[in-house]
Amino acid sequence: MIERRDKANYYLDLAKMVSQRSTCLRRHYGAVIVKNDEVISTGYVGAPRGRKNCTDIGECIREKLEIPRGERYELCRSVHAEANAIISASRDKMIGSALYLVGVEAKTGEYVKNSCSCSMCKRQIINAGIETVYIRDTEDEYRVIPVKEWIENDESIQGVMGY
Repeated sequence: MIERRDKANYYLDLAKMVSQRSTCLRRHYGAVIVKNDEVISTGYVGAPRGRKNCTDIGECIREKLEIPRGERYELCRSVHAEANAIISASRDKMIGSALYLVGVEAKTGEYVKNSCSCSMCKRQIINAGIETVYIRDTEDEYRVIPVKEWIENDESIQGVMGY
């Protein structure tokens, strides 16, 4: 008999599937926003509508400039998965919701180690009213982050870079 997948991993599996649409050359991220056991929105990493993606151009400016992970996102061509999911949903549906996030290394297919939302996405998640973020670490393991922690532990006050 096939064992039924727990809900968190079910939604994280959906986020991983969404990540397959990513057009970033470094990392593929997928996000799924869920409220009351209903998918509200999905998002993946990609250039703004109408602009060429990194996969079209064949290069990543952040990689070319050797910019470390978690820094100088203003140079990135892409809109992050979390932001794209938030853009596609109405705020009233996001209040009290959960966001499921999966990151996969584009070159190896491995899960991104210590994955987390960047500081810009954290601010958007907070303002969207999302309550909890689930982040996949392995095929079956994940972290649960109450967004309240990001409000109370504001890394921007200390000027912390990266994640």
